[in-house]
Amino acid sequence: MASLLDPRTPKVGSIAAPLRHTVFRRIWLASLFTNLGILIQGVGASWAMTELTSSADNVALVQTALSLPIMLIAIPAGAIADMYDRRSVMLAALSIALCGATALTSIEWLGLTTPNLLLVLCFIVGSGMALMSPAWQSSVAAQVPAETLAAAVALNGISYNIARSFGPAVGGIIVATAGGAAAFATSVFLYLPLLPALFLWKPVVERSRLPREHFNRAMVSGARYIVNSPSIKIVLARTVTTAIASGSIQALMPLVARDLLHGGAQTYGIMLGAFGLGAVVGSLNIDKIRKCMSSEAAVRVCTLSMSGAVAVFAISQSAILTAAALVLVGAVSTIVWTLFNIGVQLSAPRWVTGRSVAAWQATLSGGFAIGSWGWGRLTDTIGIEATLLVSAAMMLFLPLFGHWLPMPRITERSEDAGTLADPKLRLPLTYRSGPVVVELEYRVNSKNARAFHNVMLDVQLYRQRNGAYGWSIARDVVDPELWTERYHCPTWLDYLRQRNRWTRADRDLDERAMAFHIGPDPVRIRRMLERPFGSVRRNHVSDHPTREL
Repeated sequence: MASLLDPRTPKVGSIAAPLRHTVFRRIWLASLFTNLGILIQGVGASWAMTELTSSADNVALVQTALSLPIMLIAIPAGAIADMYDRRSVMLAALSIALCGATALTSIEWLGLTTPNLLLVLCFIVGSGMALMSPAWQSSVAAQVPAETLAAAVALNGISYNIARSFGPAVGGIIVATAGGAAAFATSVFLYLPLLPALFLWKPVVERSRLPREHFNRAMVSGARYIVNSPSIKIVLARTVTTAIASGSIQALMPLVARDLLHGGAQTYGIMLGAFGLGAVVGSLNIDKIRKCMSSEAAVRVCTLSMSGAVAVFAISQSAILTAAALVLVGAVSTIVWTLFNIGVQLSAPRWVTGRSVAAWQATLSGGFAIGSWGWGRLTDTIGIEATLLVSAAMMLFLPLFGHWLPMPRITERSEDAGTLADPKLRLPLTYRSGPVVVELEYRVNSKNARAFHNVMLDVQLYRQRNGAYGWSIARDVVDPELWTERYHCPTWLDYLRQRNRWTRADRDLDERAMAFHIGPDPVRIRRMLERPFGSVRRNHVSDHPTREL
């Protein structure tokens, strides 16, 4: 632990490299306390539910109530994180979580807790954290240099897992000795250090020369980017299947402590602590894992290991054996989630990072929420041992997805390629003018036609990721060397956004397409207004006029 907190210069490629940076180190330490508070609160809520009801369904719903908000509001939260100052978003979200935790403390102290009220307040706390998480995750790139981003993402996971290694045990002790109200009050106290850490951070905000997107359009833009990004879609698909299969672990752990190990809140806390200890071990070794094997190989090995450990977890009657199995589960599951998280963050450029991270978190939490509910219902029917064995069997099949959807090979983040100059115009336009039709004419040697067409299919994806609609590529039947690429943008402003959202990878792909062009003249580009009189104001007056160049 001391080596993690030592600000002396570690190697850039090491897991501790981001801690050299004061802002990241300060927020990371404060987040450690916040995560500790979240886990203590979760222990208190889960155990409070076991005292209120004997239904496994209701006990599992505590995890669903905490996870479901991320699935429901993650995409809007991601859009908010990309549209507004992320520090302000984090402060507002933390305030919501504080209010929910304070209310939870009060009703438990007054003895007014009911199963439904407990779930509602857990949902409110989860909503605050759901709003904060995309801004928190996507702000990492503003706190550390690009070369340490992957390590910073892993360190955020370590922050949570260090808390998880002893937070649940502390929560179990607090619940056992002082009751649920004390656990909830402790969580409120531990949320507080993050407030000054965020206030002291003064991020450099890059002001765009274009106006901010409207909220609805921002969500559509984020969804469009994800739908047209093969690498992100693969990670999301692998995330949801893994989350559903492994959701039984966290959801049923209170019942394992009570029914299989015949323990109390303290036993439950110790089991969660063993899981968290394994998570820390996994987080500390993620850098070594990434260097010695591919992401796909690591995910396969980890899911198979998780399957075997859950099977042991199911049949064990010994607290020591169960704790050992949970250490392994914690290590391998953390490696899997960190690899998925890194895959999404490295696949997304800065302008859509919040929405991409939010989509991943929504997928992860949605998988956990569905899995928790499903495993809870199954437990009521066939019992906890059989349910865990079914879960372990399902995990055995997860590596098969690697044959159909292999993890993308990504080594560095998709960085912006720079701002393009506005096109020179003779027709005065407003930002609202449109639709805009763009045509590019290429001359391609007939022997290169197939290779050119294949490259253009990749060009289609990046155009559509960045805002183009109705993309097509056509070949002239009279002049076979002539190819025409065509797409639409709803307005002139959308076209300007689309031009300035490309990454270095997009630029390289564009250069590959241009390299097929032959002839003395460059690729011809036409930009046309589809409604030339209905969409240009008579006096050319606009709140956001374009420059006449």
